[in-house]
Amino acid sequence: MRHFGHGTVIVESNLVAPRVLPTHGGSLSSPFPSRSFNSREPLHRRNGKIRAREVRVLDETRQQLGVMSLNDALRLAQGKGLDLVEIAATATPPVCRIVNYGKFLYEEAKRAKDDRSPQSATRMKELQLSASIDPHDLAVKRDHAIQFLCDDHKVRIKLRFKGRQKAHKEVGFQVVNRFIKEVALYGQPDSPPKLLGDRDLNVVLTPLHRDKRAKNPRVSADTPAPEIPI
Repeated sequence: MRHFGHGTVIVESNLVAPRVLPTHGGSLSSPFPSRSFNSREPLHRRNGKIRAREVRVLDETRQQLGVMSLNDALRLAQGKGLDLVEIAATATPPVCRIVNYGKFLYEEAKRAKDDRSPQSATRMKELQLSASIDPHDLAVKRDHAIQFLCDDHKVRIKLRFKGRQKAHKEVGFQVVNRFIKEVALYGQPDSPPKLLGDRDLNVVLTPLHRDKRAKNPRVSADTPAPEIPI
């Protein structure tokens, strides 16, 4: 306590003011660590989790079985004691494969490891289309694309509009989308077809992994038919 000339007495307190901690941005930090919640959406839908009413089906040997209702595909898989796994959800209709799900996951993990190796360098092929392409020529280009995809090449599809075709770009989109649909069992687009500038329509197809795509048609054609005993 201190005394001053006018008789005023000031009492000094021994209390210590509390320390104020920085709040970093004006908000108090939570005393508990934040939790991260992982999405429950499966990597591959299977069996009853598949949402499409109609699917394109590959069997356990990757042979095409065609388009059928989801119920028919499920009955077919159940009859073989296997699972129905959706392997290309963005295709129209989605592509599903009949397979043992445990074996499928093992192959997925093994393939992911192989994809990280230096030998998995990406190679690109390019095919040119036109808005007025002949159906036969389109089929030839499609077969080339399927073979490139089976050889693990990416494929760039380029369609160039010429003259009056620029006024009817929807025709070019129809050609490219039809092309994408016809190769869906072998590769999927990285993104929807896009216009580059005023006259170029582009899309890049990435091959499906070997255990997901249909059998190489060239290999199937080269396989000799079994001899029929007389």
